[in-house]
Amino acid sequence: MRKKKEYRLRQSKWIEIEEYIDGRYGAKGQKRQKKRKATPEQVKKQNQLNKAKRARRMLMHNFEEDDYYFTLTFKKELRPDMEGAKKIWGKLQRQIRKEYKKQNRSFKWMINIEKGSRGAIHFHLIMNRLEGGDKLIRRLWTFGGVYIRLLYEDGGYKALADYITKESEEGEESSYSHSRNLPVPEPKIKPIKGEWKDIKPYKGYYIDKESVVEGINPVTGYQYRHYTMVRINRRI
Repeated sequence: MRKKKEYRLRQSKWIEIEEYIDGRYGAKGQKRQKKRKATPEQVKKQNQLNKAKRARRMLMHNFEEDDYYFTLTFKKELRPDMEGAKKIWGKLQRQIRKEYKKQNRSFKWMINIEKGSRGAIHFHLIMNRLEGGDKLIRRLWTFGGVYIRLLYEDGGYKALADYITKESEEGEESSYSHSRNLPVPEPKIKPIKGEWKDIKPYKGYYIDKESVVEGINPVTGYQYRHYTMVRINRRI
């Protein structure tokens, strides 16, 4: 039986579709390829893809264009180890939250603490916008440089989600985490009748061509297809 999961993000600005075949029932007219046991490498890769996918949905649903993306660096003589860096982030987080409370705002964040093979350590920090937020971080961060970029929505934050959740290479360390106030709506699961057809967007939407992924699940042996619809902005 073919089904689809439909995720509606940010008041349906984006609609993510995951089409798949329920392995319990199969699919009429579709020959199943040989089912294989997943290798440890495949499991690791799939876990990473799932982590990045969830991070992307949290970004899409909870952040907006012009929210902050900071890179915070350490001077060489002030570099901590990973545990020390986590403690520094804990203190910084509490200081930032106080400022958000003063403006009656909820503090939303995602972070990846990275340590390179040569010992250089830095924070990749995403925050929702706050009046004077850039000046706040410059004032609070006394360990090194502060580099600011603003979020942009082209591509549905895929590149950013992949980067902030990436696994560390050999000789490196990383620690990804996020605040608890980043909900992602549960998907609606619907049956799909008939054979696989060309993708057609809902009325008022277009298909993000870069989001289209099709293939055969190596574990179930069945076909799948994922894509994202983006609401058309009709403002002139």
